[in-house]
Amino acid sequence: MTQPGLPLGDGDLQAQLATELEDIEQRLQAAARSADPLVDPSAHHLLDAGGKRIRPMLVLLTSQFGSGVNDQVRAAAVATELTHLATLYHDDVMDSAPLRRGAPSAHEVWGNSVAILTGDLLFAKASRIVADLGPQAVRIQAEAFERLVLGQLHETLGPAEGEDPTAHYLQVLADKTGSLIAAAAHYGTILSGAAPEIETATVAYAEKVGIAFQLADDVIDLVSDAETTGKTPGTDLREGVPTMPVLLLRRQASAGELDDAGRQLLADLDGDLSSDEMLADVLSRLTAHPVLAEAREMARDWAAGAVAELDLLPASETRTALDEFAHLLVDRLA
Repeated sequence: MTQPGLPLGDGDLQAQLATELEDIEQRLQAAARSADPLVDPSAHHLLDAGGKRIRPMLVLLTSQFGSGVNDQVRAAAVATELTHLATLYHDDVMDSAPLRRGAPSAHEVWGNSVAILTGDLLFAKASRIVADLGPQAVRIQAEAFERLVLGQLHETLGPAEGEDPTAHYLQVLADKTGSLIAAAAHYGTILSGAAPEIETATVAYAEKVGIAFQLADDVIDLVSDAETTGKTPGTDLREGVPTMPVLLLRRQASAGELDDAGRQLLADLDGDLSSDEMLADVLSRLTAHPVLAEAREMARDWAAGAVAELDLLPASETRTALDEFAHLLVDRLA
């Protein structure tokens, strides 16, 4: 499993979190197990492929503002990751993504129906875990789930007539990615008894971190190879899924700021990208365009905005870790 190694000062907190994450991994394996052995291979497919475990990390980390990690915090960490994994099964079907985390996507192995139903199964398992955490936890899960679905719907339908496409996309990121990361911080604080003002600050921080993380992903998916990211570069371009670099390119075109090369690039992006050669050519030109640096800087701005949400909190090792965590997520390579 790949984890975002946090630089946490003297290392005591980092060591504690590393031990807890090992326990969470075992709990995830047990939670994904089904009574029906026919389902186990598909349910464990993405789990076994690894991942950064950002959401469990945030549940554990934000619990440090209260009494620390307890069994309810651990259960919430498992539930948030199961929910995230469920969304990946569905996303890969909708995006026709051939790879996820370096392995063939579930729909490539078992077909769309099994992939969708496996995602549904993981959602159900997450909901069963959250049901034991009390009404407030159930509400957090339900509200995050609602936003996840709305975010996907808005991405699928696209911006309304007259709506700014860039603002629309940022709202999609807030709903599809930020909502569950915010739920992770929410669980960590309420289940450890942290003060209400800490709960408010960390939830706001986490949602902005989620947006920053996805904006960074938009850049990484273009510039990193499949071996590094575990995903095929340019898949979103081929499927016509909007990402920030392309949206920034379109904004420049609308403002009349694109040169001939930029206009040709945009025309090719809107053309047939079914051939690997054409996709590679468009990918090369897009990564060389200034919009890529602009998108990366936007990710860093959102990370800085996330950290600013913590300004009213007293200095602590946990607050420092959250600061470093935000910046690490946008400056990674995969």
